[in-house]
Amino acid sequence: MELRVLRYFLTVAREGSITAAANFLHVTQPTLSRQLKDLEETLGKKLFIRKSHNIALTDEGMILRKRAEEILNMVEKVEEEFQSMEETIGGDIYIGGGETDAMKLIAQVAKAVQQNYPNIKYHLYSGNSDDVTEQLDKGLLDFGILIQPADLSKYNYINLPAKDQWGVVMRKDSPLALKKSIQRTDLADLPLILSRQAIKQGLSSNEFSQWFGEDYDKLNVVTTYNLAYNAAIMVEEGMGYAVSLDKIVNTSSESKLCYRPLEPKLESGLNIIWKKHQVFSKAAQVFFDEMQHQFSTGWSGKQE
Repeated sequence: MELRVLRYFLTVAREGSITAAANFLHVTQPTLSRQLKDLEETLGKKLFIRKSHNIALTDEGMILRKRAEEILNMVEKVEEEFQSMEETIGGDIYIGGGETDAMKLIAQVAKAVQQNYPNIKYHLYSGNSDDVTEQLDKGLLDFGILIQPADLSKYNYINLPAKDQWGVVMRKDSPLALKKSIQRTDLADLPLILSRQAIKQGLSSNEFSQWFGEDYDKLNVVTTYNLAYNAAIMVEEGMGYAVSLDKIVNTSSESKLCYRPLEPKLESGLNIIWKKHQVFSKAAQVFFDEMQHQFSTGWSGKQE
């Protein structure tokens, strides 16, 4: 017994006429009559009382009508449930990155995804590139944000359409706060607070060390940091001047701190990365697809 035939049967029962039912179903009257006759033969019962201008259901026909409605309602419910399961994608996405303004771009992607998939949750992990890649390699992150330069040989990645600018965070009562920008000679004898990643990478690969030049190893580094928030606290307490990226330290009118960019300008590009041969969860795949859509011009490499 086919579901299609049960739908034919219910339409005839509702319309009270084979002609009207055939018109509604967009089938020929002989075709519909044959389907109903085959149904009666399959069940071994007469289902209709045929009259000159209409038809009526027999007792057996009334029983079948009730059961057919139950069957088709159940089928419709199952189809809706499975469609809902397909559409209602939920789960967790884990993203790691340094303190960078590029997180706004990630937030925009997450917001776009949230409109269609409100059951997806996001978990953010803060750390430098070593921390992020370690967590990514262990499978604890789905995506990581790296500040260039970075070794991308093990990863697929997208170039984010943004750059972070380097500068110096200082107290507002510092003499250097009167300057619009900071040059290399301004930093020569200052107590500096540098990121541990910058110290580790050294002159050959770190952009700041290249910007400063050959006397980089003579800088007076009094403190290193992993998170810029902690560096800002040290600056506020008078420990020194923090070389940092822009827009990641509170420099509002209420703050004791201010930011001055380096001159000549020093910028770093940004990548969002994921492991090669990565098998994404449904939630992560949705996020990835939205990233490709928003950052398509920055796509590099391919999903391997």
